[in-house]
Amino acid sequence: MTAGVREQPRGADSPRPRPGTRLRLVGWLTAVAVLAGVGYRLWLLVNAAPPTNSDEATMGLAALHIARGEGFPVWFYGQQYMGTLEAYLAAPVFALAGGPSLLGLRLPTLALYLLFLLLSWRLTLRLTGDRWFGLLVVALLALGSDRIVKNQLIAGGGYPEMNAAGVALAVLAVDLAAGRSGWRLARWAAWGFLAGLMLWVDPLVLPYVVATGAVLVGFCRRELWGAAGALLGAAAVLGAAPLLLHSLLNGRNPLHAVLAASGANATAGWADRLHGGLLLGPSLGMGFCAPGRCDTWQLWWALALPLLLALGAVTAWRALRRPPTEAGPTSPADAASPADLAPPAGPALPASPASLVDPADAGDPVLVAPRVAAAVRLALVLAAVVTLGAYTVSSSAGLTPVESSRYLSCLLISLPALLWPVWTVARRGPRPSATGRRGLGRTLARPVALALLAATLGTAAQATWRSAQTAPATRAAEARHAELVSTLRQLGVRQVRAGYWTCNRLTFASAEQVVCAVVDDALRPGFDRYPTYRREVDRAAAPAWVATVGSPLANALDERQRANPGDLDLVTIDGWRIYLPR
Repeated sequence: MTAGVREQPRGADSPRPRPGTRLRLVGWLTAVAVLAGVGYRLWLLVNAAPPTNSDEATMGLAALHIARGEGFPVWFYGQQYMGTLEAYLAAPVFALAGGPSLLGLRLPTLALYLLFLLLSWRLTLRLTGDRWFGLLVVALLALGSDRIVKNQLIAGGGYPEMNAAGVALAVLAVDLAAGRSGWRLARWAAWGFLAGLMLWVDPLVLPYVVATGAVLVGFCRRELWGAAGALLGAAAVLGAAPLLLHSLLNGRNPLHAVLAASGANATAGWADRLHGGLLLGPSLGMGFCAPGRCDTWQLWWALALPLLLALGAVTAWRALRRPPTEAGPTSPADAASPADLAPPAGPALPASPASLVDPADAGDPVLVAPRVAAAVRLALVLAAVVTLGAYTVSSSAGLTPVESSRYLSCLLISLPALLWPVWTVARRGPRPSATGRRGLGRTLARPVALALLAATLGTAAQATWRSAQTAPATRAAEARHAELVSTLRQLGVRQVRAGYWTCNRLTFASAEQVVCAVVDDALRPGFDRYPTYRREVDRAAAPAWVATVGSPLANALDERQRANPGDLDLVTIDGWRIYLPR
């Protein structure tokens, strides 16, 4: 990489578009897409969608304990991995609101989604300079299938913050590798802190940490030998401090817990792994399927994804290998406003970054040096390949492909790099051959690219519509749960036994006025993530039982009631059965 290379503008005498025309239109449309994405998710939150569960309630209980000063957990209760960042973000909301609520728990995740959306837009402009392509990326990310909104809004540990952090790492890598002046040490520290923080929060984003880190090493080796490298290292240690301190004090290796949770100790056939990892996983995990399932026609994305990965890698590699003197701007939209790419006046930086600039210093983030953009696009593609490969070889892909498709959440970070080659062909068509002739393949390339982009938008929109249709049922289910909590309070019940997916949700919804111990379907003690609740229930003279109507636990309790008619009194409300010991 050549130090201090300044990209020369093309056609400096070309007229810029008149103010208020093209850029104003695309800017307004992008703002509408952002508002639509946030508004759709806010509407879901108001309707208590996506449906909550006991795992999310566990994070809410951790936030409640933090807000009260009763505890400061490092890990998700009941395990030794997955940091509790979401709990620390929600704790101030609970403190200001005067108590816990599902909406208060999810407001920070909504803010993280907004951050992810804005950073993705900025990253797209920095890599391509094409604002219309930026609009396409924002529009796709504004949509949200069942799996997508669950990943983005449910505070169940890791997923809402991973995408925002991954895109932030990529944006910082672009700025640093392109030699953007101003606040460079702060950017190095921010990159290091985010990388360390993600080590604590969830290791699923590690491929993006490593890939963007490789870009920094490739373009900024000399700078890393100095204060920048030292500051990055110190910030990374600070970000990972909860993980490091807990591991040192307790002598535990969190990697072992992560491997166990990923299914490393389970077995699944390779046919099941390949089906779940390469067919179901991408379509579900990237937002192209109806709630909880994929119709056959929705699996087309799983067939297109390998082609997009290959095309993205090849085009980025060719752009990266092109000599700097030949590497002109890569955005087809730039032909309309080439002056947007002109670097500011001033001496070149003496550091190792590949180019100076930018653009964004004037509040207008546009394309950076093409070799930097190509390197970051290649890094995003390779990170997606590693993410997909790691998921496919895990047993989770074969055993629980529908639910574990959430492990592919980070693939959305790579969306600009995956769709950019298709977009360039769709907008301008393929370049003619050396002879100037166009074969059948080149003639069909643009219609195929347009069809692929239309199918991507259409399939994601259809999945979003199907997901939105479930909101009324989710709101009704939440109302029935609220009635359960109210009934228990009226009955004076403070200790109950229930199934895993009922217990912590009930305790959180009641703000710990009702505490619950987990039992299995045979009425035996189950897995309690917070053992304090079990101890309190065990000390109670006559704890109640709670079960959903028609569940195996309810059937077992009904059988017990028939065997001992004077043992339990039954209170039935919509969807729930409460068994009160006499």
